[in-house]
Amino acid sequence: MKICISSTGDNIDSSVDPRFGRCPFFLIYDDSTETYEFISNASRNAMGGAGIQAAQEVISKGAEAVITGNIGPNSYRVFESAKIKIYTGVSGPLKEAIAKFKANQLTSTSGPSVQSHFGMGKE
Repeated sequence: MKICISSTGDNIDSSVDPRFGRCPFFLIYDDSTETYEFISNASRNAMGGAGIQAAQEVISKGAEAVITGNIGPNSYRVFESAKIKIYTGVSGPLKEAIAKFKANQLTSTSGPSVQSHFGMGKE
């Protein structure tokens, strides 16, 4: 299974970003092969629709689950319609988030954790 984690940087020592749609990078981790890649979030600086565009990009990479600090209503709806599980409230190092996911220690969310436009203007 491929999982996507919102990331503050483009290396495995980075942390989970509290924002989904406006995070700088996504870690795409394949738990069956234990391989990963980082992709730049091209919609990070979009004037609007960053969450929708970011969610579509993550889906195109084959992610079946998303781990992040927070998820807004627009990206939540995109993932919900694609039947992708979302785990929010996650912070700390990416390696820790992966370990918690593998140990089944994360709880999936049943709705957005923030309002639209969360994280705008944050560097």
